[in-house]
Amino acid sequence: MILDKILAISGKPGLFELKLQTRSGFVAESLIDGKRITVSLRNNVSLLSEISMYTHTEERPLVDIFRAIAVKENEGPAISNKASQAEMTAYFSEVVPDYDADRVYASDIKKALNWYNILQNKGMVSKEVPAETETAEGEKTA
Repeated sequence: MILDKILAISGKPGLFELKLQTRSGFVAESLIDGKRITVSLRNNVSLLSEISMYTHTEERPLVDIFRAIAVKENEGPAISNKASQAEMTAYFSEVVPDYDADRVYASDIKKALNWYNILQNKGMVSKEVPAETETAEGEKTA
């Protein structure tokens, strides 16, 4: 599962795929309806590969959480983000039992489940851990 070009744009629903960089921003394509939009550098944009959630021991990358959901659901859809807060919280605690309930809000869980379902619908989720390769300097990269 590669989330390097998947974006969440503040004020815009759903997820977007980075298509092209321009001088004043970039062009992104919605994963929901396929429409392309121009995003300026003033918009608040987050790469999914850079987002983490709090656990009791460390911050866990969103890709690891998506992989845990994919394992639980055998790469199928997760519980709907329209479910009750109690259902979503119970589901999320099954997937990530050590998440920090004091710092991970219900809205964060709802957003993560929604994003997972969008990616799953596009066939972009995988329960496989990417193989690490070694570079010439001996550094491990994913």
